[in-house]
Parts: sequence; C-alpha cells; structure tokens
Amino acid sequence: MNERHLNIIPPSTRDNVPLLCIVVPCYNEEEVLPQSSSILASTVEDLVSKGKVSPESRIIFVDDGSKDSTWDIICSLHKNKNVFTGIKLAHNEGHQRALYAGLMDALDRSCDISVSIDADLQDDVDVIEEMIDKYVAGAEIVYGVRNNRDTDTGFKRNTAQTYYLLMNKLGTEVVYNSADFRLMSSRALKALAQYREANLFLRGMVPSLGFKTDKVYYSRKERMAGESKYPLSKMLALAAEGITSFSIEPMHVMTAVGVVALFVALIMLVYTIVSCATGNAVAGWGSIMVSIWLVGGLVITSLGVTGEYVGKAYLETKRRPRYIVDIELD
Repeated sequence: MNERHLNIIPPSTRDNVPLLCIVVPCYNEEEVLPQSSSILASTVEDLVSKGKVSPESRIIFVDDGSKDSTWDIICSLHKNKNVFTGIKLAHNEGHQRALYAGLMDALDRSCDISVSIDADLQDDVDVIEEMIDKYVAGAEIVYGVRNNRDTDTGFKRNTAQTYYLLMNKLGTEVVYNSADFRLMSSRALKALAQYREANLFLRGMVPSLGFKTDKVYYSRKERMAGESKYPLSKMLALAAEGITSFSIEPMHVMTAVGVVALFVALIMLVYTIVSCATGNAVAGWGSIMVSIWLVGGLVITSLGVTGEYVGKAYLETKRRPRYIVDIELD
C-alpha cells in the first residue's frame, strides 16, 4: 500500500470535542515502548475524562522497519486496548518519513488534531493539554519548545544553538529549540499533504505552511530506556538535509567565497611579482603553494555543494513514493 494524500472526508464537529491522534515514530524501541505506551494511554484517558478530546482518539505507532520486537509490541498493545493502533513501513525510511507517514495516517482517520512525539517521551506529555487549549483558542499549529537545555552536554548545547542560528541565516525557517513535538490541526495536515518533495524536512516545512501558530514551553526529560536514535552523525545529516532542502544560500555563499579567493589570488600574484623584482624569489614559492591549495580547496568544496543540489534534484525527478506501508492496524 502506497502513501495516501487528500480526498479526505471532513472531520465531524463531534460536539466541538476534537478527535486526537498522537503519532509516534518508532525504530528499535522495544526497551522503551512498554513504559511510553502506558504513559501515552494514561494521557489520552485523562484528556477524554476532562472532555478535551473525543473518546475515539487514537495513539498511532509507526514502525520504521525496526529489527527488534517493536512491531510485535505494537500489535500486542493494539490487541489489548483500542486506543492503540499502528502502521508498519516496508522498509526503514528514516525518522522524517516515518513521522510523515503517521501524520498522513492520522489525516486519513479524519482526526481534528494530531500531536507528534518521539517514542522515548523525552518531550513532556503533560503539555499536550495546553497544546489542545491553544488549538481551541484558534492556533492551527502549536510547537513544543524547550525552555532550557540543562540535560544536554556543553558540546550538544553549543552545537544546537549554532544549528538554529545557521539555519535561519541560510534562509530556512525553523522554530528555535523546537524539534518534532508539535500539534497540527487537520487543516494544517491537509496543507502539508500538498508538499510533494521526496526530501522531507518537517521542521522547516511546517513553519512554511503559514497558519496561525502558538508555542508551549517545557523541560526535556532524560530518555527512559535504550539509546538515542539520533547520534551526532544523524543530527549532522539532518542539518544538511534541512539546509539543502530549503535554501540555495550555500551556493550563493560559495560564489561569494570564490570571488574572495580570486582577490586573494590577485594579491598573491602581486606579492610574487614584487618578490621577484626585489630578488626574494624563494619567498614566492610559499605564496604559490598557498594559492594552489586555497583555490583547489574552494573548487572542490563548490563542486561538493553543487553536487548535493544536483543529487536532490535527481531524487525528486524519480518520483518514487516516500514510504510504502506494509501492514496497517485498524
């Protein structure tokens, strides 16, 4: 079964009580799912008892081609409680595509609102109620924003701040200190479904939708069990994906650097001529070598940046599905 888009039956008013779908992408989460599923179920039950969401609300687990017993656990949860459901992707597609698949499944279920959250529940589920209140007040998208980074190492804290500053400088609109913990209305989901690119970077796509937004602030918790599925290498890959998917500014930067390099080469040429005229030709050897390495490095870097964009254009032209659903629970 391929990905599905639009042609959705409009959600009913349900006496002004929204139907909530909590979307949870999972990859090898067998250690954490028994705990996190219990917390999420309690959260939904509490919201239903307060009249905040419909009793038909669901928790959608998206198994992103896990190699452990993640899918077996999801099936067991679904069998024991109606609040749990899930889809299994035929192949590991990565966090962003798995999350997108879950959001589109929520849209197919005619949900009024969706909340996306990672399986480790480092994001605070207690602020989901506040998200819903802001939706009721008129916000179509509500971002979960960290109010501090006390649980991060100094290195991660500094690199994260640099990442957000760099993304905004390069023309990619992202919400500072916000990842993929957010609420989206059905209207926002329908708009997101119209984005057809293969290179998904939801942290940049969602802000570009243009609907009314709001924020809730929370303190991020320690992971309950298991290891993080986002090591430094994947964080760097995600940053590169975001920059090259939403901005051609790096190519502008490399053009500007290339112009500067030409001026440096001109200065080196003048220096070499002066050195020869004054009988200090040996000194020119260093300037020539520096120029060669400088220009060569710039050329190779520029080709690399250009290649990134050419590669992305190649992937877009293939028009392959972003994910394929292997199994879908009711």
